[in-house]
Amino acid sequence: MPRPSSKERLLDAAAEVLLSDGAESLTLEAVATRAGVSKGGLFYHFPTKQALVAAMVDRLIGAFDEALDQAGDRPGDFLRAYVAATIPERHTPYADRVTAALLAGVLIDPAGLEPLRQRFAAWQERLTADGVDPAVATVIRLAVDGWWAARLLGLGEPSPGLHEQTRARLMEMIDRAAHH
Repeated sequence: MPRPSSKERLLDAAAEVLLSDGAESLTLEAVATRAGVSKGGLFYHFPTKQALVAAMVDRLIGAFDEALDQAGDRPGDFLRAYVAATIPERHTPYADRVTAALLAGVLIDPAGLEPLRQRFAAWQERLTADGVDPAVATVIRLAVDGWWAARLLGLGEPSPGLHEQTRARLMEMIDRAAHH
């Protein structure tokens, strides 16, 4: 396994600072210390806190786009990939440091969400052109996004068993919509 780049280590460290100490504790000095990088090394990659938050958003978007790129070209495939990239097959405790840190980071720089807004608009456009009823595709996307938020924030997410049944039902809805 290759050693993560210092840039990746800094992004991981920023996530850890946010999750352990809160958004108000995210300083460039705290991130450099957590990553074991000099402040000069941090400034080379991220001259400002906003640049750091922007890189965290970019990393999240890149990882999600990479997962969506696995979609085939049959009707409903992009929608299936969207569900798969967001909700795991089996119930697991939610521990996505990158996503949790992103939300905390947005408290620091609300403008940093703009690239994510643009990507969500593009994903929505692609979902509605996925060969299934656009209203069905949108209902499923909104259900998945709400489920993601419930998992992230611990807001009454489905228990094991119900998690798997709910995910399977979403996939069945896509299959039915793709065959009509």
